[in-house]
Amino acid sequence: MDRPDPFPYLFAMLSELRIRDLAVIEDLSVELGEGLNVLTGETGAGKSIIVGALSLLLGERASSEAVRAGAERATVEAVFDLEGRPGLGKRLRARLDELGLPVEGARLFLRREVQAEGRNRAWINGSPATAASVGEFGRALVDLHGQHEHQNLLAAEEQRVILDAFGDTADQAERVRELHSERSRLRALKREREERTREIETRADFLRFQLREIEDAELRADEDDEVDVELRRLDHAEELSGESDAVHRALYARDGAVSEVIADARDRLRRLARLDPGLEELRDQLDSLYHQVVDAGRAAGDYSSRIEVEPGRAEQLRKRADLLFRLKRKYGPELVDVLATAARIREELEELDEASLTLDELDRELVRADRALGEAAATLSAGRSEAAGRLAASVQAVLPDLGMPGATFEIALRPLDEVGAGGAERIEFLASLNPGFDPQPLARIASGGELSRVMLALKAILAQVDEVPTLVFDEVDAGIGGKVAAGVARKLEEVSGLHQVFVITHLAQVAARGAKHLRVEKHQEGGLASSHLTHLTGESRVLEISRMLGGDPESSASREHARELLGFPSPSASAP
Repeated sequence: MDRPDPFPYLFAMLSELRIRDLAVIEDLSVELGEGLNVLTGETGAGKSIIVGALSLLLGERASSEAVRAGAERATVEAVFDLEGRPGLGKRLRARLDELGLPVEGARLFLRREVQAEGRNRAWINGSPATAASVGEFGRALVDLHGQHEHQNLLAAEEQRVILDAFGDTADQAERVRELHSERSRLRALKREREERTREIETRADFLRFQLREIEDAELRADEDDEVDVELRRLDHAEELSGESDAVHRALYARDGAVSEVIADARDRLRRLARLDPGLEELRDQLDSLYHQVVDAGRAAGDYSSRIEVEPGRAEQLRKRADLLFRLKRKYGPELVDVLATAARIREELEELDEASLTLDELDRELVRADRALGEAAATLSAGRSEAAGRLAASVQAVLPDLGMPGATFEIALRPLDEVGAGGAERIEFLASLNPGFDPQPLARIASGGELSRVMLALKAILAQVDEVPTLVFDEVDAGIGGKVAAGVARKLEEVSGLHQVFVITHLAQVAARGAKHLRVEKHQEGGLASSHLTHLTGESRVLEISRMLGGDPESSASREHARELLGFPSPSASAP
């Protein structure tokens, strides 16, 4: 049997999958290699559990019911070797750094734990992480196509991603998404400004009334304190005038005033100081005190003479105080707050005055954004249209080998009323899997097995551009056999030339193509079922392929058929 040339480079791959206490699996380590890895075994032996374990690392929800009976927790861990895909490895390491998680050279360790009590935990490179983060990295490294996962092919988003990958229009699609986001931002900003403008216009008359009320008052920040002080002075003018005049007279302006008494005492000490110089300091003190008393007496007189009661001034101040009180109660609590309210109202009214200019500029920006988005979407549409024809023809050419002779495959680009984040069209994969029927969306005409084979056809064609290094296929061979099985096997081997492929299969034709063959078996141990894994080589592999062919593994005919599929030499051919 012809085999592919040696691998042109070391694959980035899933090198090991470790499972403990999950369903019927007690302790299992699945070591995978480059190229095509196949897993076989009797129905119920645990093949689907291995796929289920892997799905936990891709973000699948975990259930405590999956924990093996009698165990406290189930764990699933995967080891990935990124050396063969340096670009992907660099991006994943950058993402690890962004999340604050350790980088382990060219290897990545993902782990999920499900406790019987219901709690779940996750790790990346040995550090605690969220299940969502584990799923993010898992999906970047493994593309799982099982009896449920291949339903993703029915999603419009998935079909758009596939077409852009094939047509090398992913960068153009990203540009359209960016421009659409910018247009959406401008539209949202315009709606916000329009709503704000309507709100201010509704309040404009009231705002102008408030501003006029405050501005007409011609306020000063501390005016209320000044008014209070002057009112108290006017209310007690007679007392202030009389008492200050009495102080003036007592200190300075009557016979026997304090200033005269101090002056007499100062003169006596001046004479005495001639006799005793030690009294000079006391004389100087009295001299200073005399001048202070004179100054105070004169000041009291000046104050008394200045007090004049202006007719109506008190009433005027009371009206002013009442106005200030009302303004503070409405816009305060202090005058400084009233003035701040006036400033805010001016800003709102200025905003209204400028709103028309702002909206005009936004309209101009929106026109530019619409034009840029339209041009980018048109370029993307042209690229997609060209790629759609090539991809459809390539898929249709592969389908007969996968058991769908006479099938047709088309890719429709349905124009949208308005360019969206995904472009100017809706991508739809159409097929007619039976001659004479018009192509219909895949969801309407494809069974689970047919969808798996359509996905396999796409993967075979996209192998050159698909960045995810490991592809896992479960149930891809459901309901087929004979020549179709051989075609499926060839396609899987073809895809494994550029990706690590892991296939769970019931078909001998597929199993025989594997570069590595694993068999899962279930045994009874201590009253509990337990699955075990064996790496098959040589004669053990011949026996397994013979079993899968449906013959008696012990018969020479069955073994000879198995050797033929495997490309092993016949024992008789090597005999002397």
